[in-house]
Amino acid sequence: MEIDTDVLAAPFELPCGVVLKNRLAKAAMSDSLGDGAGRPTDEQVELYRRWSNGGAALSLIGEVQVDYRYPERPGNLVLWPGADNARLARLADVGSTDGARIWPQLGHAGALAYGPVSRPAGPSALNVEGLQCDALTPSAVDALPGIYARAAARARGVGFSGVQIHAGHGFLLSQFLSPLFNRRSDRYGGSIEARCQLLLAVVREVRAEVGSEFAIAVKINSSDQLEGGLDEDDALVAMSLLGDEGLDLIDISGGTYFPGAPASSDRRSSGPYFVEFARRARTVTDTPLMVTGGFKTRREAVDAVATGATDIVGLARAMALDPDVATKWLGQGGADPQFPSFESPPAGGITAWFTMRLAALANGDEDDFKPSLSEAIETYEARDAGRIATWEGTFGVRSRPATIE
Repeated sequence: MEIDTDVLAAPFELPCGVVLKNRLAKAAMSDSLGDGAGRPTDEQVELYRRWSNGGAALSLIGEVQVDYRYPERPGNLVLWPGADNARLARLADVGSTDGARIWPQLGHAGALAYGPVSRPAGPSALNVEGLQCDALTPSAVDALPGIYARAAARARGVGFSGVQIHAGHGFLLSQFLSPLFNRRSDRYGGSIEARCQLLLAVVREVRAEVGSEFAIAVKINSSDQLEGGLDEDDALVAMSLLGDEGLDLIDISGGTYFPGAPASSDRRSSGPYFVEFARRARTVTDTPLMVTGGFKTRREAVDAVATGATDIVGLARAMALDPDVATKWLGQGGADPQFPSFESPPAGGITAWFTMRLAALANGDEDDFKPSLSEAIETYEARDAGRIATWEGTFGVRSRPATIE
């Protein structure tokens, strides 16, 4: 059956005036290809060159940290006063070839910060199996919108045309939305409206800092997919509130990296994960939507856009398997990526495999990339362990003051 690829090829103008040249985006993944001091490497630049040349309208750089004290991994980039602006500008330039866009995803791991270089802290103190963290003080929470805003300003200053604020997958802003993490009794805790207040304040301060012609997106969970976590009804309330803040794009995803939590792919055997929720979201917000998760075929992408469920399709693992998938899907003869199958994968194994696949793409070694899941995990963990000394030498995390500029 012939597929109407014109649906995916149509440009899309965001409310701020930024134009995405088609409907296919490389969704944020933690590529962990920084140098251990928060700076882009040549390999990371090459990876985003491949996606830009491969036809993606937008590439999102996963987990670019706004606060070096709470990284997801020591391979993250960091937007801080000591950032290497020349390297960041090169990354922004390379990712913007042929009309493509590239935005950093502004992240803060909070309670899920990488323990060897951090003292994790989230909305509330927790001590459960696999997760211990402190509670952020009221003054630390109040400082967060300014920290995000300054990071966004740095992104704009080196040539990025937008940012995505990460409020999904169990990281800090997602933690504030989730009653599993957020047990506060101040104005940031309680009802879903109160749990949204920090995210709304971040969006407002970022917008005030970067102006009206700079794109601001938010990534948010449709649910945490955990009992007692953020559910779909509360997520719709959050999306409705966000819709009043002048956002340019809401990226819908789901699930969390809470220790022991199943991946979204564990809950659904086939088909995109969050399209039906996106249809519900259309009833509460006019903000343009992007849906990320589970898209494996061109037909699925076309149907999601053609039926109005989403404006932009976010591709993560598909882009890791084939960096040219966007170009292929925009032509009639394009093939779908061949997804690997894994039997009884260990916890974190598939994520590690795909993360190391990104390193292979960056080095042009994808044809020889054939590790087992256990080998991928071992390499993944060893690589980050090897960066700990560099991170601590750069940031001196444990001895730094309580705020950053």
